[in-house]
Amino acid sequence: MTDEMINKAIEELSTAISKVDDKELIERFLKCLLTESEINGVASRWALVRQIDKGVTQRTIANDLGISLCKITRGSKELKKENSAFKQIIDIYENKSN
Repeated sequence: MTDEMINKAIEELSTAISKVDDKELIERFLKCLLTESEINGVASRWALVRQIDKGVTQRTIANDLGISLCKITRGSKELKKENSAFKQIIDIYENKSN
């Protein structure tokens, strides 16, 4: 796929998901869309940025989640970026669940 095709597909997927107001449907969709390995990767990334956001040390995260410090460092850098999408989504999630 070209970058243009990938960007269009991601845009369509984002739009489709944003229109769904059914958490269970989104979960089922993601499990259909992604392989087990991809699901594990996405879940691992989400768990690590949530832990970083809570102030858990990188070494503790590495031990708890069984992932490399390199992946954790990348997540930490993404969280620190101006207008971080990770941070924005975490904030939205926490506001909705409180």
